[in-house]
Amino acid sequence: MINKVKASLSEKILFIFLILLFLIAFGSYFLLKDKCLFVKNIDFNKINFTNVENIAIMNIECGDVVIELDPITSPKSVERFKTLIKNGSYDGSTFYRVIKNTLIQAGDLEYGNIDDINYTKIGTGKSGLGLLKSELSDEFEFKKGSVAFARKNDFDTEDSEFFITLKDIPIYQGEYTPLGKIIYGLDALEKIKSGNKSSYVLRPDYINYFKLLD
Repeated sequence: MINKVKASLSEKILFIFLILLFLIAFGSYFLLKDKCLFVKNIDFNKINFTNVENIAIMNIECGDVVIELDPITSPKSVERFKTLIKNGSYDGSTFYRVIKNTLIQAGDLEYGNIDDINYTKIGTGKSGLGLLKSELSDEFEFKKGSVAFARKNDFDTEDSEFFITLKDIPIYQGEYTPLGKIIYGLDALEKIKSGNKSSYVLRPDYINYFKLLD
């Protein structure tokens, strides 16, 4: 007859601890593997847009991002932005400059496409449509989720590159040309792969497609 050996209290605690450790490690693996796990999907059937002609939808890895454009503040710049969206110019454009929890930047149409990134020239590409005059506003507040055209050091050098703020940046007010604001999908933007202030993002995330709702 075989006698059953009872586990001691310390052995039971150790066993439970190892099980919990395994579950935590297993769960952490899937959380790290799927960065989009907790991003909320947008149900467009439940949204009643009042100005569909000024709504743009940007699709990225973690879902859709909805931008409400502001042609009243920046008519020429928004017109350019819409033209590039309609032409599919931004499709495949990488978020090559990302400062975590601060801003993301994309839109280099010449050197920043995911299929042909040129890290020695990225940030200097052109759209072929020429430069725009800056349309600055003292009224537009650069809150979290603001969308604006990037520029060189000088004004009147806007072209196709744009950035989105991931926090309030009041010092940008009156310094950059606003394009609009994010109304849905900020959580998806916050999952975009980041770099640091001094270098570009290697193997960056990119725009799958960009379209106007109208």
